[in-house]
Amino acid sequence: MNKNTNAETRVAEGYDIPAVEAWISENTDYFKPPFIWTRLEGGHSNLTYRLEDPSGKKAVIRRPPMGELLPKAHDMNREWSLIAAFAPHGFPVPEPIGFCDDLSVTGAMFYIMGFAGGRPLFKVEDTLEWVPEHQRTTLAYSFIDTLADMHVLDPDAIGLTSLGKKEDYIGRQIKAWYRSWVASVDYAELDDPRAHEFKDYFLENQPAQVTASVVHGDYYLHNCLFSSDSKVSAVLDWELATLGDPLADLGYTLRAWPEEEDDPYLEPTAPTAVPGLPLRAELAQRYAERTGFPVELLDYYVGFNHWKTAAILHGVYARYRAGQKSTEGVDMEGLREGILKALDGAERAIARLN
Repeated sequence: MNKNTNAETRVAEGYDIPAVEAWISENTDYFKPPFIWTRLEGGHSNLTYRLEDPSGKKAVIRRPPMGELLPKAHDMNREWSLIAAFAPHGFPVPEPIGFCDDLSVTGAMFYIMGFAGGRPLFKVEDTLEWVPEHQRTTLAYSFIDTLADMHVLDPDAIGLTSLGKKEDYIGRQIKAWYRSWVASVDYAELDDPRAHEFKDYFLENQPAQVTASVVHGDYYLHNCLFSSDSKVSAVLDWELATLGDPLADLGYTLRAWPEEEDDPYLEPTAPTAVPGLPLRAELAQRYAERTGFPVELLDYYVGFNHWKTAAILHGVYARYRAGQKSTEGVDMEGLREGILKALDGAERAIARLN
């Protein structure tokens, strides 16, 4: 799992340790307390700990952060449903162990999953350190094949019909994020006309949705664990997952993948900013062969995701400027630049389509 931030401890933020360990004893037979609780970083601020029992057997527990949350944020039930649905089909997720919706135990829902070996890749140094150059093609193929395998699973057949609406995924996303852009303009004091032009372009040129798949929503190298052979050992962090257009998920994944050797637009700190990786077009073709989905309009989905990223960053930037979040330690100019860079990426993708 992710790197430790706190060594062995019997204090765990958000958890009543005796109550949780009693619940685990009564409701699972995977391992036995008392546990060593070790904080794990990452995971969209969810409170995530590795548990290790006296025999050395390990698992991971997750609950939402403390404090008041938005209604659909940090949905433990959603994450658990996905892990429990995928595991029996051989898809690489941690083993589902137990889910608790009794808020009296520790004040929030939580779930426990098996501890998956491997490392996530957050930045270029991670890839350079963990993935030797001769294994980087293996990494890329395993990464894209795993996404393809997720997209060809029928949500109805694996019990995920109620995960979300199936129809018009991109149309609904465009309208929602455009509303966010418009609502953020006054505080952001930034209203690039391309945000409006591209919204119209994406709505007017929207391809027909190929099918309704489970879409991860944040499928990238930092949300996968890679074993020492550079293959995906587990996919993590399902809280943004829903049903929708699989090609939108593909566009999100590949938008930050090198399009050419020495790609001048690739962020130098990105985990893909290393030599030896197959290029975007090769991975898209491999995905197409594995799924049967057409990828000729990949740049539409890449462009849409760049535009959506701009809208997300715009909203964050506006909240900072409005004083809703502390700007201490925040690179506000870098955040503003990120909005414009994302719009630049959308512009390049649209240009390739025309």
